[in-house]
Amino acid sequence: MELKSYQRAFLRSQAQQLNPIVYVGKEGFTPQVAAQLDAALTCHELVKVRFANKKSEVEEISRKLETSTSSTLVAITGFTSVFFRQDSKSEDRIYRI
Repeated sequence: MELKSYQRAFLRSQAQQLNPIVYVGKEGFTPQVAAQLDAALTCHELVKVRFANKKSEVEEISRKLETSTSSTLVAITGFTSVFFRQDSKSEDRIYRI
Protein backbone atom coordinates (compact mmCIF):
# COMPACT_ATOMS: atom_id res chain seq x y z
CA MET A 1 0.00 0.00 0.00
CA GLU A 2 1.45 3.33 -1.04
CA LEU A 3 0.88 6.10 1.49
CA LYS A 4 0.56 9.78 0.66
CA SER A 5 2.57 12.26 2.71
CA TYR A 6 -0.39 13.39 4.84
CA GLN A 7 -1.29 9.76 5.60
CA ARG A 8 2.29 8.99 6.58
CA ALA A 9 2.38 12.10 8.81
CA PHE A 10 -0.87 11.05 10.50
CA LEU A 11 0.43 7.54 11.19
CA ARG A 12 3.75 8.89 12.52
CA SER A 13 1.85 11.12 14.94
CA GLN A 14 -0.26 8.17 16.10
CA ALA A 15 2.83 6.01 16.54
CA GLN A 16 4.54 8.47 18.89
CA GLN A 17 2.35 7.38 21.79
CA LEU A 18 2.90 3.66 21.12
CA ASN A 19 5.41 1.46 22.89
CA PRO A 20 7.46 -1.01 20.82
CA ILE A 21 5.75 -4.40 20.57
CA VAL A 22 8.35 -6.29 18.53
CA TYR A 23 12.06 -6.34 19.35
CA VAL A 24 14.81 -7.32 16.90
CA GLY A 25 17.87 -8.68 18.69
CA LYS A 26 21.49 -9.20 17.72
CA GLU A 27 20.56 -11.97 15.29
CA GLY A 28 18.78 -9.42 13.10
CA PHE A 29 16.09 -10.60 10.70
CA THR A 30 14.71 -14.05 11.51
CA PRO A 31 11.49 -15.83 10.51
CA GLN A 32 10.37 -15.61 14.16
CA VAL A 33 10.66 -11.82 14.17
CA ALA A 34 8.68 -11.63 10.92
CA ALA A 35 6.00 -13.90 12.42
CA GLN A 36 5.80 -11.73 15.55
CA LEU A 37 5.42 -8.58 13.47
CA ASP A 38 2.81 -10.24 11.28
CA ALA A 39 0.75 -11.25 14.33
CA ALA A 40 1.10 -7.78 15.88
CA LEU A 41 -0.01 -6.09 12.65
CA THR A 42 -3.06 -8.34 12.50
CA CYS A 43 -4.09 -7.18 15.98
CA HIS A 44 -2.97 -3.55 16.03
CA GLU A 45 -2.50 -2.34 12.41
CA LEU A 46 0.20 0.15 13.53
CA VAL A 47 3.26 -1.35 15.24
CA LYS A 48 6.56 -0.01 16.53
CA VAL A 49 9.64 -2.22 16.22
CA ARG A 50 12.79 -1.63 18.28
CA PHE A 51 16.23 -2.76 17.08
CA ALA A 52 19.17 -3.79 19.25
CA ASN A 53 21.77 -4.11 16.48
CA LYS A 54 23.86 -1.63 14.52
CA LYS A 55 22.15 1.47 13.19
CA SER A 56 23.51 0.76 9.71
CA GLU A 57 21.43 -2.45 9.56
CA VAL A 58 18.12 -0.97 10.72
CA GLU A 59 16.94 0.15 7.27
CA GLU A 60 17.95 -3.09 5.58
CA ILE A 61 16.15 -5.24 8.17
CA SER A 62 13.13 -2.93 8.10
CA ARG A 63 12.83 -3.37 4.34
CA LYS A 64 13.01 -7.16 4.73
CA LEU A 65 10.30 -7.06 7.41
CA GLU A 66 8.16 -4.83 5.19
CA THR A 67 8.24 -7.28 2.29
CA SER A 68 7.88 -10.43 4.40
CA THR A 69 4.78 -9.13 6.23
CA SER A 70 3.15 -7.29 3.29
CA SER A 71 3.08 -4.11 5.34
CA THR A 72 4.11 -0.52 4.76
CA LEU A 73 7.16 0.98 6.42
CA VAL A 74 5.94 4.33 7.75
CA ALA A 75 9.11 5.69 9.35
CA ILE A 76 12.58 4.88 10.65
CA THR A 77 13.85 6.97 13.54
CA GLY A 78 17.10 5.92 15.18
CA PHE A 79 16.68 2.32 16.34
CA THR A 80 12.89 2.30 15.91
CA SER A 81 10.72 1.56 12.88
CA VAL A 82 6.97 1.94 12.44
CA PHE A 83 4.95 -0.44 10.29
CA PHE A 84 1.35 -0.24 9.10
CA ARG A 85 -0.99 -2.79 7.54
CA GLN A 86 -4.65 -1.94 7.20
CA ASP A 87 -7.18 -4.57 8.25
CA SER A 88 -8.92 -6.21 5.30
CA LYS A 89 -12.37 -5.84 6.92
CA SER A 90 -13.48 -2.22 6.82
CA GLU A 91 -15.55 -2.50 10.02
CA ASP A 92 -12.52 -3.75 12.01
CA ARG A 93 -10.14 -0.96 10.93
CA ILE A 94 -8.62 1.14 13.68
CA TYR A 95 -7.11 3.78 11.39
CA ARG A 96 -9.26 5.13 8.55
CA ILE A 97 -6.79 5.94 5.81
